[in-house]
Amino acid sequence: MIVAKNLVKHYDGGLVKALNGVSFEVEKGAVAALMGPSGCGKSTLLNLVGALDTPTSGEILIDGRDISSYEPLDRFRARTIGFVFQFHHLIPGLSLLENTELPMYPLGISKKEMKKRATEMLVKVGLVERMDFPPTKVSGGERQRAAIARALVNGPSIILADEPTGSVDTETGQAILDHLIHLCHSQGATMLIAT
Repeated sequence: MIVAKNLVKHYDGGLVKALNGVSFEVEKGAVAALMGPSGCGKSTLLNLVGALDTPTSGEILIDGRDISSYEPLDRFRARTIGFVFQFHHLIPGLSLLENTELPMYPLGISKKEMKKRATEMLVKVGLVERMDFPPTKVSGGERQRAAIARALVNGPSIILADEPTGSVDTETGQAILDHLIHLCHSQGATMLIAT
């Protein structure tokens, strides 16, 4: 379960008020949409829940524990949070397989086990035959599916998706969204999706 209590996030010494007193709860295993116009704070909220940024005030609890108490945060994120961004953010010099392995490094998983898990996840997203290709040699939809594989490879309990279909056409976007929701449900993950 994700609980946000009176979240406030200000930038530039309080001149920019990205969030002002936001509170919500998302039950374990639910899919919740964050909807609103550009600039309303959706990405900021996802960054706070994902411990990529800290609130000016307020708190975020995951399974009853304040995320500010987790240390080190990189291991917490690697175990608990899967991020899917509007743009895939894959590393061009790495293969899809190597990109999918990246979130496992902070957990100290053996190279053999990383390859096994990454390959299994690429099978699930239909990319096993493209796993040795760099992102520059696959389509936009394939890059986004590789980003989903990377987000889910550690079996996170929470998926944060920031406009995950914004960089692909409508038909591909719907297929990616359906696939993402299916994989989240099959892993029992909670998903917050900004749209």
